Amino acid sequence: MKQTEILVVGAGPAGLTAGIYAARSGHKALVLEKSFAGGQMALTSEVENYPGFSEPVSGMLLAQTMEQQAIRFGCDVLNAEATGITAAPAGFEVATTAGPVAAATVIVCSGVKPKLLGVPGEKELSGRGVSYCAVCDGPLFKGREVAVIGGGDSAIDEALYLSNIVARVHIIHRRDEFRACPFAQQRLRERANVTYHLSCVVESVNGTQRVESITVKNLKDASTFVLPLGGAFIYVGWLPNTAWCSSLLALDESGNIKADDRLCTSVPGVFAAGDVRNTPLRQVATAVGDGALAAISAHDFLIGKR
Repeated sequence: MKQTEILVVGAGPAGLTAGIYAARSGHKALVLEKSFAGGQMALTSEVENYPGFSEPVSGMLLAQTMEQQAIRFGCDVLNAEATGITAAPAGFEVATTAGPVAAATVIVCSGVKPKLLGVPGEKELSGRGVSYCAVCDGPLFKGREVAVIGGGDSAIDEALYLSNIVARVHIIHRRDEFRACPFAQQRLRERANVTYHLSCVVESVNGTQRVESITVKNLKDASTFVLPLGGAFIYVGWLPNTAWCSSLLALDESGNIKADDRLCTSVPGVFAAGDVRNTPLRQVATAVGDGALAAISAHDFLIGKR
């Protein structure tokens, strides 16, 4: 069984920062990540509001740099997924796809996953025109028309990215106004190949082998219309990745981990950082701050036990 002092679950900006601070504090630290470093940040084409960069920086590049920094300070990274957690005499045992890991403390940074739109055809055509990541799949739609469903920062940022690749982006949003950053909205409105469908919702995604069209309903007059297109990119919110630890930790009604101002959870010795906790703002900058604080809180917890 692998053993460590501080186990960080998730290698997004919160997890990688926690790994950096934990290792720099002199602890044996291990970051667990099921896919690749960076989390949602790595799937962002351009990060332009992270302090220290006068020009936008690739989310993937930022993620790789953070990971290299954590490793340089002595933090280990294990490619595996956490599947459960239990209390143990010396701390905690986390079940993973690579075997159990024993840790004196655990920092949960397991992030979020995209929320489904929940309409007919979405699941059936997922990966065949339905996508939740423009950076991953956008180049497959070069020269075609696509839809972006949503009105928050993710939707507007990814629509901006897609507008450089596809023939036309149709943005479908259930409200009259977007919730996204005004600066990003202004940048998008300068693009000539973007069409807006406000106060509209998607009723179905249509196609046999691949997405061929979507059916859209206008909420103001209840009329419907069909948009022929090749892809639908969905950004209607996020769900926290907390199923693996829900039996141990207290969650709020949305499934976020409850944590106090020192990022302590309901279980002493377990901390939560980043998008997975009940936080009013989910940004790279706030995740990094969370990771640093969680690592220092874990350090103080270990010192107190000694």
